[in-house]
Amino acid sequence: MTPSISEVEPDVFVRYLERTRWFAGKGRPFSVAGVRRIGQLPGSGDGLWVVIDLVEVAYEDGPGGSEIYQVPLALYTEPETRLDHAFLGWWEEPEFGWVHAYDALHDRDAMGLWLRAFAAAADEAGGNRTELDSGLAFHRLPGHELDLDTHSALFSGEQSNSSVAFGEDSLMKVFRKITPGVNPDIQVHEVLTAAGSDHIAALYGWLDWVDADADEGRGTTMQLAMLQQFLRTASDGWDLAVTSARNLFAEADLHAHEAGGDFAGESARLGEALREVHAVLAEHFPTERRGPEAATALADAMTTRLDAALDVVPDLAPYADALRATYDRVRALPGLTVQQVHGDLHLGQTLRTSLGWKIVDFEGEPAKPLAERLLPDSPWRDVAGMLRSFDYVPRVVERSFAQDDAEGAPQRAYRADEWAHRNANHFLVAYAGGEVSDEQRVLLDAYVADKVVYETVYETRNRPAWVDIPLAAVARMGDA
Repeated sequence: MTPSISEVEPDVFVRYLERTRWFAGKGRPFSVAGVRRIGQLPGSGDGLWVVIDLVEVAYEDGPGGSEIYQVPLALYTEPETRLDHAFLGWWEEPEFGWVHAYDALHDRDAMGLWLRAFAAAADEAGGNRTELDSGLAFHRLPGHELDLDTHSALFSGEQSNSSVAFGEDSLMKVFRKITPGVNPDIQVHEVLTAAGSDHIAALYGWLDWVDADADEGRGTTMQLAMLQQFLRTASDGWDLAVTSARNLFAEADLHAHEAGGDFAGESARLGEALREVHAVLAEHFPTERRGPEAATALADAMTTRLDAALDVVPDLAPYADALRATYDRVRALPGLTVQQVHGDLHLGQTLRTSLGWKIVDFEGEPAKPLAERLLPDSPWRDVAGMLRSFDYVPRVVERSFAQDDAEGAPQRAYRADEWAHRNANHFLVAYAGGEVSDEQRVLLDAYVADKVVYETVYETRNRPAWVDIPLAAVARMGDA
């Protein structure tokens, strides 16, 4: 295995991580505890070496331990001014001499090596895997021939990972924060692709690395990236919903069902899509009916999160008893059914194509540990996430109108309630295939309440001006 590059000053990576969007430790004091070179891509050489480093970050503000981040590098013997925006530094490499280092995902030549490595995996004996001496392994699923003549383009704006489009053919997601073990985004996409699901972007392949030096008995595989179908013409579900709500607010006297941008039909189709995805997941992953102790444990976990949230959001206190009563109704259930779910579903995780809705990003809630994200859960958690997303859409639009027309606030509040209720109801009826049972309603109410509590904490810490959105939702729950 190629040795780690301890010769590089840790401050190089500290400065680099601090300016990225995907580094989760911004705002916390940290240091780089180590940098490990885990592999070099095939085709490297002649003045360009594409390597993958794992950077261990140690936090200095108490609990939190350490995290590992993936940093693919393009190392050039000569400076590349076209990549100045992605420059990390220059240093002497034990194998390559003096090099200028850049974030490889910004470099089309470097990304070309990644794409060709995926293509080569389909050409190997067995047709699905290429393993390098370093332990890097490129995996391919059959059924799609990659376009090797296209150029790459890095998407901007992502918060936790990085995605690179290869023309109009494929999309590669590079996982930045790395944890040993199976990544659910790859695991779920592989199963849904093999099952022929119409509601996902098909998986083409993935890259992982086996750490031969890991202690025996510990997880040794780290999944680094996935290659999938690029839904070029797709529209973001959140953006479409916001446009619908904005159109309604701009109308003078029309109700939501009368407006030209009514979204209810799309909401219903999205509910049907989620029901079909859940059905496929239940067929191919373990499904379990758990007893009353599981319902009690769920209620206890929700109550614990509420108690912690009250320390962060004191304005939750007037609603605490009503929230606890919602969770207590879960304790009375005879049990609950759990299965593989999305885990972090909202309108921003959906895409509308000419062929229907697609659901993306099955990685789960990024803030949760990987082991927790792999656990089965109730499908009503996903439903609750979508219902909260439908409530957020008109509230966000409402805020943009408030700056120009303070007198119209009562009418906008009415329109926001109408849009949210109409679309949530169409989505829920389509998902459930009819009326929701009493047990399902108890679970759904609890998951919605749990999600709202999470939102109050998130908004308090990240967007304090928005915390009134989930707080208003809590108040409406108490009035119901």
